[in-house]
Amino acid sequence: MFARTKQATEELAEKLQARGLAAAAINGDIAQAQRERVIQQLKDGKLDILVATDVAARGLDVERISHVLNYDIPYDTESYVHRIGRTGRAGRSGEAILFVSPRERGMLHAIERATRQPIEQMQLPSVEVVNDVRIGKFKQRISDMLAQGELGEFQKLIEQYEQEHNVPAVEIAAALARIAQGDQPLLLAPPPKREKYEPATRERKPREHEGAARASREHKPRAHEASPRESAPPREFGQRPVRAHATEQGKRTYRIEVGHEHGVKPGNIIGAIANEAGLDSQYIGRLSIRDHYSLIDLPDGMPKEVFEHLKKVWVVQQQLRIHEWDGSDTGSSAPPTHRPGGHKPGGFKPGGHKPGGFKPRPGGKPPHRK
Repeated sequence: MFARTKQATEELAEKLQARGLAAAAINGDIAQAQRERVIQQLKDGKLDILVATDVAARGLDVERISHVLNYDIPYDTESYVHRIGRTGRAGRSGEAILFVSPRERGMLHAIERATRQPIEQMQLPSVEVVNDVRIGKFKQRISDMLAQGELGEFQKLIEQYEQEHNVPAVEIAAALARIAQGDQPLLLAPPPKREKYEPATRERKPREHEGAARASREHKPRAHEASPRESAPPREFGQRPVRAHATEQGKRTYRIEVGHEHGVKPGNIIGAIANEAGLDSQYIGRLSIRDHYSLIDLPDGMPKEVFEHLKKVWVVQQQLRIHEWDGSDTGSSAPPTHRPGGHKPGGFKPGGHKPGGFKPRPGGKPPHRK
């Protein structure tokens, strides 16, 4: 099971262990000798799940690995190819499962293009299906135990308890089953039903103090009173002050051709890049919105195909045309002279964005999609 960070590997391993699974974590903080011991335990069958980062799992070749779970989607396609290579080696078969959130679909399409094959979507089982399986396994455990026999001593104890406390045997059996199950519930609880939202109609009701409020608004200042508007100094309008943009550590600063004059908001830019680049918003750094353009810090080493895609993304009817910032910070950059005309492809509008790519230009060829 692959995770992006060292902390995530340890948290996942702890949660799996708490559920009774034989799991362990390996990451960059683990010494080489300990890493070798953990891998040997995986080979010997003492461990069933290994949670690892990309670097810690390099060179890992264990015959028992039947599944690779990408708990966190990788930043680039090379990492994905390396991950899934941990199973199905030397002619053996294996399966790779990828967890994808809606805003990570851009990276999913990049992986499909790199591997030249579509990734089949899995349908998660419903609560009813999971509960049916659990009930079947519970009944099978009872059948297996009855088939083994050797229940004489326990049967005598149940008969004695039944006579001493006048409790039916079925209730005693249910209590014993509850003890065997422990704190983990046998069945999953059904998800809460979502009530249909119906907007309430507002009816304006006159307030008791409304007349007094209106009279207060209509009151005019006397000769010796100064109106707040008249007493305030005249407001000067000009260009927005430009602050120097300092690039965050481990990131690069990029320029995008959308700014204040286009009506863009920080949420429009962050949402568009997070969705189209398949990048969690927490990994997006400092954002500086200027008059005609904006500067944004993104993780170093982003895949080339992702940035080629971001160049064509539209936000508030402006194409990003993202490129690396040259460091000039005068704040007087003029708007781009070349503006695409006609239909604005797909893209993003203020207040929201569409997941899953962009529409082709009119008259152009649509991008190849599998």
